[in-house]
Amino acid sequence: MNWKLWAGLLVGALFLYLAFKEVDFGQMWDSLKNVNYWYLLPATLIILFSHFLRAFRWRYLLDPVKRLDTPSLFSALMIGYGANMVMPAHLGEFLRAYVLSQKHKIPMGSVFATIVMERIIDVFSLLVLMFLAVLIHPFPEWVVKSGYIMFAVALALFFFLIFFKKSPKRTDALLHIILKPVPERIGSRIKRSTERFFSGILPLKRRGDYVQVVLLSVCIWVCYGFVFYVCFQAFDFIETFRLPWYAGLILLVITTISVVVPSSPGYVGPYHYLCQVSLAMFAVPESPALSYAAVVHGVNFLPVLALALLFAGYEGLRLYSPDIKEDTNVVSQK
Repeated sequence: MNWKLWAGLLVGALFLYLAFKEVDFGQMWDSLKNVNYWYLLPATLIILFSHFLRAFRWRYLLDPVKRLDTPSLFSALMIGYGANMVMPAHLGEFLRAYVLSQKHKIPMGSVFATIVMERIIDVFSLLVLMFLAVLIHPFPEWVVKSGYIMFAVALALFFFLIFFKKSPKRTDALLHIILKPVPERIGSRIKRSTERFFSGILPLKRRGDYVQVVLLSVCIWVCYGFVFYVCFQAFDFIETFRLPWYAGLILLVITTISVVVPSSPGYVGPYHYLCQVSLAMFAVPESPALSYAAVVHGVNFLPVLALALLFAGYEGLRLYSPDIKEDTNVVSQK
């Protein structure tokens, strides 16, 4: 068990403590007993549909590298997301890139570059939602500051990628300086991986593809927000606590921070606590709020984990270690 997993577990334990310290377990159980679980079926279908849209959007990002079919991308996406359930710090994204690169003979660095661009799009989408939400409802100061930090990091990363993509000579010079103390064999391997990574940062094939990516991003986030609303209905929170129409948007913005920031495997702890904090803004008590958080977390993650195992078996892969080592130690071919 390496330091990443230990760090993730400590982060998860800290947030679980914060989530449970004021909770009445009797009230939690009563809240769970009164849930209309039939609502969880459409919520699950919406989540899976949003991931299919995400795979469809990924196809546009990968198109300049290689044209791939959406089902293959959906399979790799689910395997990577499933790995995030048991690996800390978003390490499942490396697995997603590895699976697709092995199956379709694409350099892993090029695939991973499209995943980085996808994450940058997600962060900017989240910031747009946060801006809209701030106009509707006042946010805690720490949420606003988190938004500023994410914006700064995403913008810096975006310009960093564009700068080095457009200046290969400067990239080579910088790599030469950085890799000077590294043994030549390892240094050449890192250099090749870096070159493959930047080769995956390409403009979309057609101008219309940019519109498609924006529209798909909107649809994906609408699906995410609608899941919160459906689960409100399952718990009867809208009537009980007089939740406004935008409550789902507030939860979406705040809980997504737990997913953007690397933390515990499956985001256990941070997700639950931030969901609880979000509902407290609408006077929902800690105990039913934590029950709601546990159910929504299950709806978002358990079907993904089940599909990940199914697709991993179909692709002939076996997850056997929580550690990611270089390119190949995550999975073993049967």
